[in-house]
Amino acid sequence: MVTRDTAWPEGTPCWADLGVSDIGKAITFYSGLFGWDIPQGPPETGGYSVASLNGHATVGLGPKMSPPEVPAAWMTYLASDDADKTAAKVTKAGGTLIVEPMDVLAFGRMAIGLDTTGGVFGIWQGREMTGAGLANEPSALTWNEYFSRDFEKAKAFYGAVFGYEYGDMSGEGFTYATLLVSGHEVGGIGAYPPGTPESVPAAWSVYFGTSDTNASVAAVVKAGGKVTREAADSPYGRVATVADDQGAAFNLISVGSGG
Repeated sequence: MVTRDTAWPEGTPCWADLGVSDIGKAITFYSGLFGWDIPQGPPETGGYSVASLNGHATVGLGPKMSPPEVPAAWMTYLASDDADKTAAKVTKAGGTLIVEPMDVLAFGRMAIGLDTTGGVFGIWQGREMTGAGLANEPSALTWNEYFSRDFEKAKAFYGAVFGYEYGDMSGEGFTYATLLVSGHEVGGIGAYPPGTPESVPAAWSVYFGTSDTNASVAAVVKAGGKVTREAADSPYGRVATVADDQGAAFNLISVGSGG
């Protein structure tokens, strides 16, 4: 378990939030699945709601800003010491700013970028809200990773913007590396395998810990979600990919002694 109340090191995936059409419905789904306490957010934030577990902030649930035809999705935010400087690096590296740096009340400063392989990501400079206060335990954010069709191009972009070094984990038919910040693994980056449908976009994905992957998968289905990749064992825990009842995909992975 990791708890934190200070800013995360630059480049660390520090927050995730969900953009949905129906925040109330999302609150019901995720509070039931993970036991999060999710008070409805105020009108001045568009109803943006911060979930917490044992008093620690975990994720955000907010209104979907994309067109109606774009499905609900989780967004990963990468920590920045200076959002404006990071935003400048995004454009210098060939990316695009979807949302220019802006203050979010007194909580922090954010921007949203589009990388050179088509993936969207957030930039977060924490102030009063430094990001997730809990990680690597059941019902908390545990891992973030990025997949695209151009592994080297994606690595070059994120390395230029966030200064990552990479820990190569690739093997036969599998192209993947860990993101290293000061020698510590903070996330992953990979290439979609051959045969991946063209309709699958380049994207960041989130993993939430669970003490029992099979039980969590069953709970997702019972709550109106669906399974897109059945639970299977991996060297890092038992993993499944699911979607909530508004179509937003996320991963479940066992932590501790869970199965």
